[in-house]
Amino acid sequence: IEKAGKSMLETMSSTEGVTTLPSGVRVHILEKGESAGARPSAASAVKVHYHGTLPDGTIFDSTLGEEKPLTLAVGQLIPGFKEGLLQMREGDTAMIGIPSELAYGEEGSVDGRVPGGAAIFFKVQLMEILSAKIGGGPTLLGADGKELKTSNKNSDGSVGLWGADGKPLF
Repeated sequence: IEKAGKSMLETMSSTEGVTTLPSGVRVHILEKGESAGARPSAASAVKVHYHGTLPDGTIFDSTLGEEKPLTLAVGQLIPGFKEGLLQMREGDTAMIGIPSELAYGEEGSVDGRVPGGAAIFFKVQLMEILSAKIGGGPTLLGADGKELKTSNKNSDGSVGLWGADGKPLF
């Protein structure tokens, strides 16, 4: 499984659009989100759907098919998953290839689903960054603490924010 993983990582590196990070983690953005460019930070909490596989195609973990995405603390993830996720923007879907040493190492995962020395691959959809975003446009919050969006307009076409001139801001 070690040879197959290294081979898949090398193949992934030669694929157009794949970024190989200095650590050896590979990131291929498959679909770009509609976000204004916000990225997670190591302190972020995020909502994701993901599908984790071994080089032979065995699924070792997946939220696909689940109704709700999983909320994760980025800082608590295995190093390679964290590095890959930090390259994504809100709404992106990516394939992340993680060398063994940045996954579960020679010991493998505690539950035994990932054998020692295995590279792993995640298809990840970054649904939402819940906290500690980097970049993107400013976020305006309403009195209820929810983000004001220009798609949530009042009957008069405004979003309820008024400028000093008495006219709607949006």
